[in-house]
Amino acid sequence: MPSRPRQCVLSALLLSLLLFLSSLWLPQGSIQSCDQSWGPCLNVYSPTRQVAPAAVPVELGGNDIIGECTGQQFQVSRLLLHLNSALGPASDVLLDPYLLCWEELIKFMEALGPLVGFFTHKVEEKITLIRQLSLEESARPNAIPDERVAPPPPHAYRSVRSMLEAELQRGVVSFDTETPSGSRTLLRLHRSLLWLQLLLEKLGTEREGRSMGDLCRDAYLEVLAPHHPWLVQRAAELVFRTMPDRSAFLQLVCVRTQEEAEPVMRVVVAAIREIHRRTQKELEIRNMLDLP
Repeated sequence: MPSRPRQCVLSALLLSLLLFLSSLWLPQGSIQSCDQSWGPCLNVYSPTRQVAPAAVPVELGGNDIIGECTGQQFQVSRLLLHLNSALGPASDVLLDPYLLCWEELIKFMEALGPLVGFFTHKVEEKITLIRQLSLEESARPNAIPDERVAPPPPHAYRSVRSMLEAELQRGVVSFDTETPSGSRTLLRLHRSLLWLQLLLEKLGTEREGRSMGDLCRDAYLEVLAPHHPWLVQRAAELVFRTMPDRSAFLQLVCVRTQEEAEPVMRVVVAAIREIHRRTQKELEIRNMLDLP
């Protein structure tokens, strides 16, 4: 049986190799301040901003108020605020708050330990790519028409529906080869969101007894493992073995017991499930659920 220091060194080497290989085709882009709308940005390590408590809509499970948890980056109240803001009209999903949801979920994953950066690294790349595509869209010559002649068309990267439709019409989506399109990138985020939905659901419903690593593994095997090569699956297994115990999760959502966590997670999971359902429908009707 290898010693624990040797396991840690092996884990670090495998993850470093994996992150290098996985970064070859998706551009990193430049990272800018998140105060600049739609600019590629990551505010994972910025000081915790003060936000108002998030009112939980009746349709998502109640009228309770989830306040801010001081002294930490991840805030359930901020995540709920972005989730609710992403619910656009006509069952659409607005991309700007959707990506802000992911930035908050990155903070959640980062708080679970340094090796979880295996997951957050890829999410950060995808956020940056979609925002870069939006910036390029805004710079297109026909993106600012003369309003005296015709009303301006909706921004192609305003929502999930508008992005999928625009990229299909422009022929930038390939059903045979990998392309750095927003549609393909969204599909990867969509799958990861289901993984997190299942994980949070398990953390909120399963009583103590199974470790957080076990619950992460179950959700991963169900959702993401079928899309990952063997090397990625082995690296993920190493990550699960280093996960903290479930008391760290309770602290992250500002509760003391599993019983207190259940109603909080019920609301969060309901909001994530609705975002996932809407995105799933938009991808499905365009036959985009299996983009390479």
